[in-house]
Amino acid sequence: MSAYDDLMAFQRQTEALGQVAGRLGWDQETVMPEGSAGQRAEEIGALESVLHARRTDPRIADWLAVAKAPDAVGEAQLRQIRRSHARMSKVPAKLAEEIATVTSLAQGVWADARKREDVAGFLPTLSRVVALKREEAAALAMGGDAYDALVDDYEPGMTGTEIAAMFDAMRPRLVALRERVLGASPPKGIVGNFGQDDQIALSRELATVFGYDWNRGRMDLAVHPFSSGSGHDVRITTRVSETDPFNCFYSTIHEVGHAAYEQGIDAAYALTPIGQGVSMGVHESQSRSYENQLGRSRAFTGWLYGRMIEVFGDFGIADAEGFYRAVNRVHAGYIRTEADEVHYNLHVMLRFDLERALIRGDLQVADLEAAWNDRFRADFGVAVDRPSNGMLQDVHWSCGLFGYFPTYTLGNVYAGCLVKALRAEVAGLDASMAKGDVSAATGWLGDRLQRHGGLHAPRDVVRQACGFEPSEGPLLDYLEAKFGEIYGV
Repeated sequence: MSAYDDLMAFQRQTEALGQVAGRLGWDQETVMPEGSAGQRAEEIGALESVLHARRTDPRIADWLAVAKAPDAVGEAQLRQIRRSHARMSKVPAKLAEEIATVTSLAQGVWADARKREDVAGFLPTLSRVVALKREEAAALAMGGDAYDALVDDYEPGMTGTEIAAMFDAMRPRLVALRERVLGASPPKGIVGNFGQDDQIALSRELATVFGYDWNRGRMDLAVHPFSSGSGHDVRITTRVSETDPFNCFYSTIHEVGHAAYEQGIDAAYALTPIGQGVSMGVHESQSRSYENQLGRSRAFTGWLYGRMIEVFGDFGIADAEGFYRAVNRVHAGYIRTEADEVHYNLHVMLRFDLERALIRGDLQVADLEAAWNDRFRADFGVAVDRPSNGMLQDVHWSCGLFGYFPTYTLGNVYAGCLVKALRAEVAGLDASMAKGDVSAATGWLGDRLQRHGGLHAPRDVVRQACGFEPSEGPLLDYLEAKFGEIYGV
C-alpha cells in the first residue's frame, strides 16, 4: 500500500471512532438515565483521549510528508487531515480529555440549573469550562487571537474581526426593519391545545416531505433540538409545546436541514475527512433555508395550513393567508430558537459579543448574567424575567462550544445567497411547494452543495453553488421584502 492508502485506512478508523463519540452524546441528550451522567462523562473523556492520540499520531506527519493524492478528492482529504493534525497537535492530550469530561458533566449541571432557574448553581461549572476553553484557545492561537482560534474550529478561515464587521453591516438594517414592523399591527396568532402525539406524527410527515431518509435516521425528543451523525446514521431531535406547535414543526424542519446535508454527501466520502459538512456556517445555511425561506414561505405554509386543519381542526385562523402571517409573526421574545427571522440575528450578535469577551478575559463568568441582562434590555427593550429566558437558555456554553454562535448568522447569510440563486434557476418552485412538494428546492441544494461534503472550502462551496460571492445583501433584501409586505411597511 502507498503512504496515501495507509493514511486513509488509519483515518477511516479515527472517523468511525468519532462517530461513536457522537452517538454517546446523542444518547446522553435523549435516553440516558439521569444517574448515568458521571459514568458517561468518564466514558466520553476516555474516548476523547483515544481520539486525540490518533489525531496527533506521529505517523500522520510521516505519511503526509510523502503521500501523493490520486486526484482532487484525494487532495481535499490530505488538506483536511493536515489541518486537523496541525490543530490537534497544539492541544495537550490531558487538556483535551479534561475538556471532554468536564463539558459532558456540565451539560447535566446546566439542564438542572435551567430547570431550577439557578444561575448561582451553574456558575462554578461554567467557570471551569471557560477556564479550560481559554487554555485550549491559548494553545491553538500560539500568541494570536484566542477567540479566532476557537471560531476556526467551526468556520475554518473565519475571524472574529470579519464576523464583527458583518454584524456591523447588518445591524442598522435589521434594527430599522424591526422598528417599522413592531410599529405596525401584528397578525393574529394561533390558539388551542395541540396534542404531543399529533405534533410528532405531523413532524414526521414534515421530515419526510423535506427529504429525511428514515432508513438511515430516527427522531427523538430533546430539551434543545439537535442533529447528530453522518453517512448512514444521522439522527434528529425535536421538542414539543402543546400550546405552540410551530416550535415542534420548525425545529424538526431545521434539524432535517442539517440531517439532509449529512445524508446527501457523496457516499464514497463516508468515514473520511471530507465525509461530513464542511463548516457549521454552511450547515446552518441548509437548516435555515429549509426552515425559513422554504418552510415559512407563503406557498409551503398554504399546504401546511391544510394539514394542520385536518389534524387539529379549528385553531383560530380563518385562511391560508392568515396562517402565513401567523407563522411569520414578529415579536420581541426571549428565546433565540423561537425567534422570528427579523430578531434572530440580533440574538446571535448578543451571544457573539459576550462569548468573545469571556474568552478574551474582558468579561468574567461572575458578571455574565448582569452583562446578558443589560445587553438584552438595550437590544430588545424588555427586561429578562428569569434565567431560563436569559443566559441559561442555550446549552452551547456548557458544552464548551465557544465560537459556534456566530455561525448561525453566517448560515443565514449563506442561505440568503443560496435561495436567491435557487429561485432564479428553478421554475415553478412555489406551485410545487403549495402542494407540499419541496423536492425541486432540496434537490437543487443537494446537487449544488450537499453532495460535496468537505471537498471545497466553506465560502468556495457556497460561491460555486450561487454563482456569486456570498454577502449579507441577499438576506437583508429578502427580510425587508418579506416582512415589509406582511406588515405593510
